[in-house]
Amino acid sequence: MRRPGRCGLASVVSDQESEADMPIYMIERNFAERLELSDDSVRSLGEVNAREHVSWLMSFLSADRRKSYCLYEADSAEAIIRAARAAGVPADVVVEVSSRVLPDGSFTEVV
Repeated sequence: MRRPGRCGLASVVSDQESEADMPIYMIERNFAERLELSDDSVRSLGEVNAREHVSWLMSFLSADRRKSYCLYEADSAEAIIRAARAAGVPADVVVEVSSRVLPDGSFTEVV
């Protein structure tokens, strides 16, 4: 199910609602092959994420589709790493983010 998320982003979640004050993480993933996602693989990722209590907000793909940068809500970086292992996808770098810089140079909180 897709629902409006924080930061003006839509998140992919199960029927379980995400926590209001849950931290946001940026995950860098490196793939050996070009990333191709089917509806079934997205659904499977959603099920694994729900079990680990993490919410996928959105992802950016590199031009060659071998690298992705994903935003997630989760209780901890460890929860994201557990979900990645269970889903069989890499989580090469996991960084908690708290602020974003806008084009005018101002900072805003992500949460």
